Amino acid sequence: MEKETKCLHAGYKPENGGPGVMPIYQSTTFRFHSSDEIGDVFNDPTKAHIYTRFTNPTVDCVEKKIAELEGGVAAMCTSSGQMASLMSILNLCSAGDSFVSSASIYGGTVNLFSITLKKLGIECIYVDVDSTEEEIQKAIKPNTKLIFGETLTNPSLQVFDIEKFAKVAHKNGIPLIIDNTFPTPILCRPIEWGADVVIHSTTKYMDGHALQVGGVIVDSGKFDYANGNFPDFTEPDESYHGTIYTRDYAFAPYIIKARMQLMRDFGAYPSGHSGFLLNIGLETLALRMKQYCKNAMEVAKFVEQSDKIEAVNYPRLSDNKYYDLAQKYLPDGCSGVMALTIKGGKEKAVKFIDGLNLACNEVHVADIRTCILHPASATHRQLTDEQLLACGINPGLVRLSVGLENVNDIIADIDNSLKNL
Repeated sequence: MEKETKCLHAGYKPENGGPGVMPIYQSTTFRFHSSDEIGDVFNDPTKAHIYTRFTNPTVDCVEKKIAELEGGVAAMCTSSGQMASLMSILNLCSAGDSFVSSASIYGGTVNLFSITLKKLGIECIYVDVDSTEEEIQKAIKPNTKLIFGETLTNPSLQVFDIEKFAKVAHKNGIPLIIDNTFPTPILCRPIEWGADVVIHSTTKYMDGHALQVGGVIVDSGKFDYANGNFPDFTEPDESYHGTIYTRDYAFAPYIIKARMQLMRDFGAYPSGHSGFLLNIGLETLALRMKQYCKNAMEVAKFVEQSDKIEAVNYPRLSDNKYYDLAQKYLPDGCSGVMALTIKGGKEKAVKFIDGLNLACNEVHVADIRTCILHPASATHRQLTDEQLLACGINPGLVRLSVGLENVNDIIADIDNSLKNL
């Protein structure tokens, strides 16, 4: 049955208030009172919901909540984190353009950037996460439209220097996009450090319960897309009756363009019920992140004492290479994820994983349950040896995502498996 909506969309403007009540609008369709009213909404899509392919009242409430958590002006949910990554790039790049990315990113994102976007005529230029400003600058071309990085890299747990990359990006008149999945806005708000767009795989900590796949893109509202580098924002959009995004939606041109061009055409939008479930996760996010960090710190201190472990990469450890950057950007913790390098390479790493009982061997991370994975065999399996090393992955590396079980039980499980190596 068609559902009537009384402008619950309320626009993307932050002054319109917070999320309020969270009903489930499990509907594709919204009823209007006249043809003129429908026409008005197509003239200005912020007036009301049109169709659940690209807006929905329940999901809209979640979008407003996440935008506020990140300190942005607007957000758009997507059907997956991978779609958030794709749309964040396609909103700025066309065939013939390039963008710069940290080489230390999730394996699926590497494949997206290196293979799929290449087929679309978009070049990804990789730089080391520890590059100097001068090295980053050398990677930028006249057709470069953005810089991309992860706050905490997946799975190597390197810390991205947001301010450094933002400085280079803004010097060249291009935005910085940050994937903030692991820290979430509870531990780090990249916009406060110079990021212009923030994305998440909400499948991870934001959902927390492994109930559904999802993603989100957050617009800071701070970048000047009318600086001459982005004609798609300043020239009439012929696909949407001549809309000029920087003129007509100056408060959030990036997210409006993403919704009215990309989401309208791709339809990769979550359902109302998915938005409702995501909100349940968000309501406990601050509490959960505190406990993840506490448990992970205890586990990290335990495993670094083991003679079966070659290295523990957890930025909160005082001898970690990224300790100072973690203190700067992540003073309250570095999530529950860490990278362990098992002595003996892949064979021993796999034996360690298979010897665990409490921890789940699964293709997931940032869950309420402790879970573990061998990235080189799974999430990063499609990468070459050179790409694996660029991502900070060696054959003995395992990704451990510490959950919310009793930490003594987690440590006992790890200890038992290590003793059998």
